[in-house]
Amino acid sequence: MNIDGLGPANMKLLTETGLVKSPADLYTLKKEQLMSLERFAEKSAENLIAAIESSKNAELDRLVHALGIRNIGQRAAALLCERFGDMESLLAAGKDDVSAIEGFGDVMAESVVKAFSEPHMRELIDKLRQAGVNMSYTKQSTGDDRFAGATFVLTGTLPTMKRDEAKKLIESFGGKVSGSVSKKTSYVVAGEEAGSKLTKAQELGITILSENDLLNMTKTEE
Repeated sequence: MNIDGLGPANMKLLTETGLVKSPADLYTLKKEQLMSLERFAEKSAENLIAAIESSKNAELDRLVHALGIRNIGQRAAALLCERFGDMESLLAAGKDDVSAIEGFGDVMAESVVKAFSEPHMRELIDKLRQAGVNMSYTKQSTGDDRFAGATFVLTGTLPTMKRDEAKKLIESFGGKVSGSVSKKTSYVVAGEEAGSKLTKAQELGITILSENDLLNMTKTEE
């Protein structure tokens, strides 16, 4: 859910002290509870509470990915949300509905339907809904589909953009982002310490882009 300040050490502390037994418990934390822990002063407690509150507005695909459904990564979570639009529709979806999504097979569809049919998952989602966590999806788009039909692969560390930011930029122009390089890959955006993906792209003769190249491709001509 991209909550600033909720790293492994703080998460371990919250679970070991019993303040958080379920992901939904994060959304009931109070500043005073955090300040009772040795790692938190008033300012750090306020910052974490504010970050948790902010995460309620995250897009639905972040939540779906965060639920840890087997075989469902970030891209698959986004495709699910694009197809169904909100959590209620996702919960009601059958195997045939899910497997009809491009790129989904029977195994992925079964994972989704099984996960959303489990009582503990539905209870968690209901608690998150009651806490005010966003349950609908709004596809971010510029209205410009210049990357339609193109598949990008991101590798290495980019100079100024996080990989998630680059992914959203590409998708906002109608492009797709894949985790692996193949003959169907259109472009590979490579940063520092790019590894085997860059090597494979070079072997296949795929166009290699820098972050600056990608940004230039998204500029609007005046």
